[in-house]
Amino acid sequence: MEERFQRTEMLIGKEGLKRLSECHVAVFGIGGVGGYVVEALARCGVGELTLVDKDVVSMSNLNRQLIALESTIDRMKTQVMKERIGEICPDTKVHTWETFFLPENSHTFPFKDYDYVVDAVDTVTAKIEIVMKCQEHHVPVISSMGTGNKLDPSKLQLADIYKTSMCPLAKVMRRELKARGVKHLKVVYSTEEPVANHRTPGSVAFVPGTAGLLIASAVVRDLLGKEA
Repeated sequence: MEERFQRTEMLIGKEGLKRLSECHVAVFGIGGVGGYVVEALARCGVGELTLVDKDVVSMSNLNRQLIALESTIDRMKTQVMKERIGEICPDTKVHTWETFFLPENSHTFPFKDYDYVVDAVDTVTAKIEIVMKCQEHHVPVISSMGTGNKLDPSKLQLADIYKTSMCPLAKVMRRELKARGVKHLKVVYSTEEPVANHRTPGSVAFVPGTAGLLIASAVVRDLLGKEA
């Protein structure tokens, strides 16, 4: 047994580790939520990761994003994350797409190759397209709802989109997905009332970070057949 995964094997066993090493997870959006998702999956031994994001690390990311350091400012988020994964588990196969996922380019992504998809993007149109592509290719997907303007990470929950409340983004997603005949979508959302209503949402490290870890937990448990 490789020492780096010794403690993980105590929880999920050799077969569990083997299963994760054979899985390919795509994470769309490597920001406050997505960065924590990717790191947790890498530390769990997921063997293949696809990272999708066109943004560079900016000074305004320093308050909350895992990959944001003075030394990474102005660098592509996907490349910084890839290097970080290499320091955690060099055997992990990493694919990077330096692009924003849009309905117009969705056909270029090999959804049929993914064992699981994480939606951590910001725009409703992109989120819906990710869900529809996953449904088309029968790939499990989990979506992050809004984590901006929130301060209490204990109010985050894992639920079906149609059982959510309070979150404005989830409300829009419910309406749009219902119109498209989507009956279920696993999400992480917050029941906390917004503590501010700025046009650009305020954010801190512990809310999006906690959402990312909750998503990673759900992905790993689902891949292992321990339904989340």
